[in-house]
Amino acid sequence: MIAVIALALFAFIIGDLFKSGSFSSTSKDVGSINGKDISFEDFRLKVSNVEKSGQGITSTAAANRVWEQEVSVALLTDEFDKLGLRVGEKHIVEILKADQNIGQNPMFLNAAGMFDLAKFKDYFKANPEQAEYLKQREKDAELNAKYQIYSTLIKAASYTTKAEGKLKYEMEANKANFSYVGALYSSIKDSDVKVTDAEILEYMQENKKLYKADESRGIEYVLIEDKASAADEAEVKSSISSLLTGSVVYNQATGKNDTVAGFRTTNNVIEFVNSNSDIPYDSTYVAKKDLPAVDADKLFNLAPGEVYGPYIFGDYYCISKSLGKKSGINAKASHILISYEGAQVPNQREKRTKEEAKAKAEEILAQVNASPDSFMMLAFQYSDDSSAQQGGDLGYFGQGQMVKDFNDFVFNNGIGKIGLVETPFGFHIIKVTDKQDGIRLATVAQKLEASEATSDKIFTEATQFEMAAADGDFNKVAKQMKLTVTPAISVKAMDETFGPLGNQRAIVRWAFEDDTKVGSVKRFEVANLGHVIATVKNIDDSGFAPIDQVRPFIETKLKKTKKAEMLKAKMKATSLEAIAKATGSKVEQAVGVTLDNPVLNGGVGQEPRVVGNAFALAANKMSAPIEGNTGVYVVKTTSIVKAPALKDVAPYVEKVKAQSAGDVNRVLPALKDIADIKDNRKQFNY
Repeated sequence: MIAVIALALFAFIIGDLFKSGSFSSTSKDVGSINGKDISFEDFRLKVSNVEKSGQGITSTAAANRVWEQEVSVALLTDEFDKLGLRVGEKHIVEILKADQNIGQNPMFLNAAGMFDLAKFKDYFKANPEQAEYLKQREKDAELNAKYQIYSTLIKAASYTTKAEGKLKYEMEANKANFSYVGALYSSIKDSDVKVTDAEILEYMQENKKLYKADESRGIEYVLIEDKASAADEAEVKSSISSLLTGSVVYNQATGKNDTVAGFRTTNNVIEFVNSNSDIPYDSTYVAKKDLPAVDADKLFNLAPGEVYGPYIFGDYYCISKSLGKKSGINAKASHILISYEGAQVPNQREKRTKEEAKAKAEEILAQVNASPDSFMMLAFQYSDDSSAQQGGDLGYFGQGQMVKDFNDFVFNNGIGKIGLVETPFGFHIIKVTDKQDGIRLATVAQKLEASEATSDKIFTEATQFEMAAADGDFNKVAKQMKLTVTPAISVKAMDETFGPLGNQRAIVRWAFEDDTKVGSVKRFEVANLGHVIATVKNIDDSGFAPIDQVRPFIETKLKKTKKAEMLKAKMKATSLEAIAKATGSKVEQAVGVTLDNPVLNGGVGQEPRVVGNAFALAANKMSAPIEGNTGVYVVKTTSIVKAPALKDVAPYVEKVKAQSAGDVNRVLPALKDIADIKDNRKQFNY
């Protein structure tokens, strides 16, 4: 028997090892980019370094970040090699100098405060232990230097011609006048047009690039919360209620009974709270708006020494005693900020000196004093602060939250007071608009949580459900046990977030294990929540996004196409008037419409196809039906008014050039799109 048990334990341990990151993978590489493998050991080291960087990042998030870096570096390095890009010491040093820890480090500066390359090199010669660090930094710097050259080459290759500038001018200046009839898609009910799954799949096949996606799993789950029962709540309520009055306790030292004061009569409220509460005493004065909504009125109106409770606040049963009120703990104010060159504010509306700012502020103050109701409009018009969009309103704030001079003015003056204050941000015209009183409460709070007996009962229920669901129908078993099944949540292999449950990496990882199939069931204990019993509803390895995710967009598009055919069938007449009659619409007029802003009147919005056809038609010619954004249109051009020829189109060339300024940022996504990328990370339990 002992031998059998030992063998079973050994098999269990070995099985567990093979599920761990070290043994579960079928590949020694974490992935490959265009045939070049990424070693798991190198990858793991980089992930570990990111985790240790002090950013509070999870291992999965670190793995995702490093993976994106590895892919980007590999793809760009290939491009650099194809182009034969090389960088010398000067390039690398310039990149290193951009780091303030190097470029502004006193150890590497000469007497004139300039970076001294000789000092920099001498330091690393004298400190060989730091040389390895420098080598890695130089590798990164070399890559960055090459990328700068690469970006410059791409920008230089993007050229805007005079012809493009001329076209831009004509698109803005040429005008079309035309009549049109529009049969809107909204005239046909969505319910009258059906789109099948087969049609959606066919559309996705025809547009593979738009809908390609990583493999996914659909996971349903039941949550059995580990929370207090009615009996637990009653026990906590009884416990906290007993603290209100005194109690008699036997004193072993004296052999006599001692009377212990209750919450109502204790002479040391703070000590009583700290001795009996799950939340320590807080001396802060609290505004009424910050008290529990249901009990706010009663709590705020307590007389000093008066006790209220027990009452529920969140996950706690509480009793509170008033320690008195204080007026003006919070204040509400509006301001108009007039900043100047050198002030600590990033969004100045115009450049001005400090003297000019002060003069401007005094001028506005005079206007406000003359007409206090104008404050909001003046803030909209003149304030350099982001609060200008709210008419200068800063909302409520407490003592010490604002810079000192601003704070002192607001809290030392009454409601309605207006004045001028200078701070490092500039000159403020301030209006005190409201103040809030606060109450100090001593509160004993005891948490409502499941007792050991309740937790055991919940564990038993969760285990029973897991076993029954593994052998039967998940939804039927849930219904029999009166449990709620959360609809399937779609996750990808490297996801951390699992629907409303937040970060549940263990559940996602389990769903992608080799032995997890459709119908597999597993229970997970989730801290501070309870038991999650999950089942894999579906596995999608098609390479396409799940239909339920893309259905709303594709269905709308396909319905629009079907509606267009239905509307076109009504638009076969040879005159606009007849088409309008057939479609229940009317003939509209468009005057002075441009290609650059192809907007039709009457709230129709942009219809570039319609306007483009109007420009292409000869005068008094009628178009065929045109599928637009909002409906099907037929147009009849009246005239095209061409703008006068322009000798210098340089300003329009610059406009077009500005539109392509960010093209360099499209390179990496384009490289990823055509690359052969294999991702094996899920095999390593990240």
